[in-house]
Amino acid sequence: MVYLDNHSEIVQWASEEFFIPYRSPVDNRVHRYFPDFWVKKNTGEVIVVEVKPAVQVKEPDISKKHTATGRVSRRFLNEVKRWGVNQAKWKAAKDFCEDRQWKFQIMTEYELGLKK
Repeated sequence: MVYLDNHSEIVQWASEEFFIPYRSPVDNRVHRYFPDFWVKKNTGEVIVVEVKPAVQVKEPDISKKHTATGRVSRRFLNEVKRWGVNQAKWKAAKDFCEDRQWKFQIMTEYELGLKK
């Protein structure tokens, strides 16, 4: 937020100011997704930004599916669920932004410069 406030190209921004409807693959119901940021640059470009840990923007590792006893781990199932919901949210966000000629961007700690 400090970056947005202090960046000379940013003329306006908001946090979680609107929602995008999406259908969850978990319960097949429509939910509301509130993207983290809406950003307008001095060029007129609008970017909708979602901030996520890098671990949540990649598909779950199938090699870590089973526990030592051979059962499917609860952790893996939760990761698959989160991945599916995130994919549905991000597809809805991309379509929403495309309709408005906006850009959708997912940023992790790497894009934010917090990790290398």
